[in-house]
Amino acid sequence: MDKVTENPLKNRQLAAFVVMTVLMVTFYLTANVMAVKLISVCGVTIFDAGTIVFPITYMLGDVFTEMWGFKTTRKVVFLTFLCQVLFTLFVWVGTLLPYPEATEAAAQAYGQVFTFVPRIMGASLAAFLVGELMNAWSFDKIKRRTQGRHLWLRTIGSSLFGFVLDTTIFVLIAFWGVVPAHDLLTMVLIQIGAKMAIEACASTPLAYLLVARLRQRMEL
Repeated sequence: MDKVTENPLKNRQLAAFVVMTVLMVTFYLTANVMAVKLISVCGVTIFDAGTIVFPITYMLGDVFTEMWGFKTTRKVVFLTFLCQVLFTLFVWVGTLLPYPEATEAAAQAYGQVFTFVPRIMGASLAAFLVGELMNAWSFDKIKRRTQGRHLWLRTIGSSLFGFVLDTTIFVLIAFWGVVPAHDLLTMVLIQIGAKMAIEACASTPLAYLLVARLRQRMEL
């Protein structure tokens, strides 16, 4: 039997890339499932629960672009897109399958959640591609303009461009006709504000830590 020759340096780099990709897909799918639940304060729908998690996917997109460039990030975005399509397809198939009478309550709850998920997913597919690609593209442009300085400027600046497009597309497709029309604008504005606050206070510092860790790992 031939002995497999391993390159520890390449394996470390590949492992880091795989872990980052898995995190990207996981956080994105999690945000979309959480988006089924709307959060209301004083009778006004402000945003969906996925808003809490979603900025992390943009942070990961920023780290991908910082470490591996826009072209590689674009491939990861499309891979995440494909994973979401498959997830949506199979959870929808699950709503059509027969179930024992003893599990009727659980089956109805599953149906209520995941019958709505395809609409959420459809909205998210359109919003994710536009927003995440805009985020990565603008991140790369800002990085070139600043000659690689000021990571915080490109993480926050690129996220703003992406969040505006992503949030507007997502809210209009996902919740038009579900929540009152006057709440839609409120949801868009509050979601953008909430996402930017999370980006500035949590995601950007985390991006600094991840970039530093990845650079250290790749130099080993």
